[in-house]
Amino acid sequence: MTSDIDAPAETTLDATIVIPTYNGERYLEQILSAIEGQDYDGTYETLVIDSGSTDRTLDIVAAHPDVRLHVIPNSEFGHGRTRQLAARLARGKYVAYLTHDAIPGDSRWLHELTTPLDPEGMDVVAVMGKQIARPNCFPLLKYEIHDVFHNFGPDFGTTVFANDGFADGNGGLLDALAFYSDVNSATRRDLLLGDIPYRDLPYSEDMAFGADIIAAGLRKAYAPRGWVVHSNDLTLDEYRKRIFDETTALRRIGKPITRLSRFRQVGYTVFGALRDAKRIVRDPQYSWKRRAYWFVMNPAYHAAKWSSYYVASRVDLDDEAAMRAGSLEHSRK
Repeated sequence: MTSDIDAPAETTLDATIVIPTYNGERYLEQILSAIEGQDYDGTYETLVIDSGSTDRTLDIVAAHPDVRLHVIPNSEFGHGRTRQLAARLARGKYVAYLTHDAIPGDSRWLHELTTPLDPEGMDVVAVMGKQIARPNCFPLLKYEIHDVFHNFGPDFGTTVFANDGFADGNGGLLDALAFYSDVNSATRRDLLLGDIPYRDLPYSEDMAFGADIIAAGLRKAYAPRGWVVHSNDLTLDEYRKRIFDETTALRRIGKPITRLSRFRQVGYTVFGALRDAKRIVRDPQYSWKRRAYWFVMNPAYHAAKWSSYYVASRVDLDDEAAMRAGSLEHSRK
């Protein structure tokens, strides 16, 4: 159904798992089955918000009768706006978010992701879980995902982040503290409906949310045992446009974006390709044929990344035609 939500739903459960979907048939059955198999001490529900799927997404949801479905027109979807809508529709005191291509890794995923939110425990207000790339993901993205989450803390325990004043004046450290991804995350519902809602942003709503939490003096956490299998299935052109969206979105929320010279752009491309080449040769998840393929093709992804970054760091954010031309999000409307 599609309707305006005048008042938030009553909180009657411990957790609501939210999955925004749009043509998400590829992994949705695996996601819903993994959710149904959760070993969770409390009560929980699954809420799917679909924005105009034309594939088998709605049929898959219908085959899971316990899943709540809310349908909105594609024109009404926004990464921040739709997640905020989900918070209003949710009946759980905790809201866990998954994208339609992020598969919970085991039966304790929901427990690990929500436990740090307990006010009588770690007392954090938002939790980011770990992401593990699919084995056949293109190397640049696969290794970036590994390195990003490896740097947030050890896999055996939860790491808590807050600004105790040490990071004041250090923009780089503040950005690291504020990093957040809602591909796999959980938040207190009362926070979303109160002091820190998701901003109505077309992209990077999660990074803005993380920054708002740290700026408010609150605590967030990284819970690696609440892990998912996730990496974007993108063509080379789609990846180029994704980098454009990410870079322009960060500019819109005030993140400092360095403008590279053409010389440095080429340097980053070459350095990244050579670094990945060493890892590709040793990567046991690739067959020897895939190693040979990626040894040749992966440099093209590095070239696409840094050429798109170069353009996105300079484009006029008010130039609607240029913004639409470079955007993957726009191309999927």
